[in-house]
Amino acid sequence: MSARNFTRRFKQATGETPLTYLHQLHIICARQLLETEYKSVQEAGYEVGYEDMPFFRSVFKRYTGLSPREYEQRFSARNQRAP
Repeated sequence: MSARNFTRRFKQATGETPLTYLHQLHIICARQLLETEYKSVQEAGYEVGYEDMPFFRSVFKRYTGLSPREYEQRFSARNQRAP
């Protein structure tokens, strides 16, 4: 199967391009790391496959509406206060 045919069929099946779908999966994993693990933003980005931190931050913000740091501050388990 050609790359062009794969891309077309993938988009028909998922509604997303393969690259967009892959970025979304990476961001889902990064979100989980930032919420539950004691990882820095840089460690989380690197662990999900991004070596270029400015690019990771821009992709993260595109899909979540928050920077990784803002997301971590808002949703991290270590930042939640006990009632």
